[in-house]
Amino acid sequence: MALSDTKIRSLSAKARAYQVADSGGLVIEVLPTGRKVWRLRYRFNGRPQKATLGEYPAFTLAEARLWREECRAMIAHGVSPAQKKQQDKTKQKEPTTVDAFSKRWLTDIVERTNRHPRNIVRILDKDIIPVIGQLKIEDLTTAQVQEVIDRIKLRGSDHVALLARNVLKRMLAYAISRGIIFNNPAAAIEARYIAQASSRDVSLTAQEIGILLRGIYTSGMNRRHKLALHLLILCMVRKSELIEATWDEINFLTAEWRIPAERMKMDKAHMVPLSSQALAMFEELKFLAGSSPYVFPSRNDYRHPISKTTLNAAVRTLDLNLRDFVIHDFRRTASTLLHEQGYNSDWVEKCLAHKIAGVRGVYNRAEYLGQRREMLQAWANFVDAQIEEGRKVIIGRFGKAYKAEDEERK
Repeated sequence: MALSDTKIRSLSAKARAYQVADSGGLVIEVLPTGRKVWRLRYRFNGRPQKATLGEYPAFTLAEARLWREECRAMIAHGVSPAQKKQQDKTKQKEPTTVDAFSKRWLTDIVERTNRHPRNIVRILDKDIIPVIGQLKIEDLTTAQVQEVIDRIKLRGSDHVALLARNVLKRMLAYAISRGIIFNNPAAAIEARYIAQASSRDVSLTAQEIGILLRGIYTSGMNRRHKLALHLLILCMVRKSELIEATWDEINFLTAEWRIPAERMKMDKAHMVPLSSQALAMFEELKFLAGSSPYVFPSRNDYRHPISKTTLNAAVRTLDLNLRDFVIHDFRRTASTLLHEQGYNSDWVEKCLAHKIAGVRGVYNRAEYLGQRREMLQAWANFVDAQIEEGRKVIIGRFGKAYKAEDEERK
């Protein structure tokens, strides 16, 4: 028999809770305290379940029956009313703004899965939170994500703009997994619309080289990786040519490094005269490499060299407030500064293992080994001087705390 308001009001408390049915699974439960609570009994995926609306008379009989019909519609669409209510409660407890949720994401995901989350934190703090941090995450649109990207691109940092999009894409994917949002507005922006592949033109200044190398040597980076980055600058070789180097290529007596043709981009053997600084680094690396045939053996298997991404990852851990650069820019930097110092262009091009263009390239077979040796020694001395200047600049920026740490690391 269906319930009525008169019948509900007449229900009195008993020693134990009991239920009185209306219809369609709707019941009112009378608790020993006298409270009367609307509940719905139903089956979902073959199992009995129960959902709760609230107390009578806060929810009237008419409202309870309307709720019952809404629940039955959810069940018909494969949604459990009880589970939906629990999800809604969880959602209400979640941070609602981009700023608040980013902190949750950093704690739950980034800090657990990234050894060096500094770059992600920096992009959030500098480029994302100031623009959209106070917006509710569930209201975030593709246009608002695009605004973040456009602001970064306006200052000429397309690569950083792409990183910001990727950070947002990952963070919003986590919000979807938490049931907070149901689409990812950052995923709608394709990478090719943010940064186009193009030839780079970054050349670090002499001061930037000093700051970079001083930052490398005072960082917590693996010692072998520090020496590798320094050697890339001094020897002007490509990253792959260095990390795949073997000890049989290094002649300590003649201070020369002969890279075989099969490892060179132009399929021509390349001779690198070693400055005294570079030779000393190879001597230290020989000790560090142990019995490995490779100058830079993998930590996991000494029979193989480090991976091609190892040095890139090491550079990303640095926080030196320099322009965006990649390791390959070291070659352009050396070429630019040596040309500025008046060195012969053919000597520089031979150090870079570039093919000399035009008719001159056809007839000029000179290797300029003696001239290159002198030039690379002068280049190593110049870089040493910049490292000391870089130390002064960094101490000027960060004060006594850095100076004490710097002295301790020496």
